[in-house]
Amino acid sequence: MKTSDRFLKIVEWSNEDGCYVGSVPGWIGPCCHGENEAEVYKELCAVVDEWIEFYEKEGRPLPPPTARSYSGKFVLRTGPDLHQALSVRALLEGESLNTYVVRALRKSVGG
Repeated sequence: MKTSDRFLKIVEWSNEDGCYVGSVPGWIGPCCHGENEAEVYKELCAVVDEWIEFYEKEGRPLPPPTARSYSGKFVLRTGPDLHQALSVRALLEGESLNTYVVRALRKSVGG
């Protein structure tokens, strides 16, 4: 595995820019732009390799990896009032709190 494979690379369409934009969340902001998604991804990969080379030359530690597998579990702190409101809504829907919240989260990200 190459060092650059440890980092999530995202290319997405930007309505604001009218083109594809590439970035590495948590490390490299929008840095590549273009009309062709595959070409922007290729350019983004080259940028990541350059940044890794720069960090290594400078003796700087790389940021934590972002391309990883996820367990599907995370802790969410909501505060007691929101916790209660979500629990009541879940009960009214006849669902567990987990099922209700997962459904709401999926809807919020368009999934």
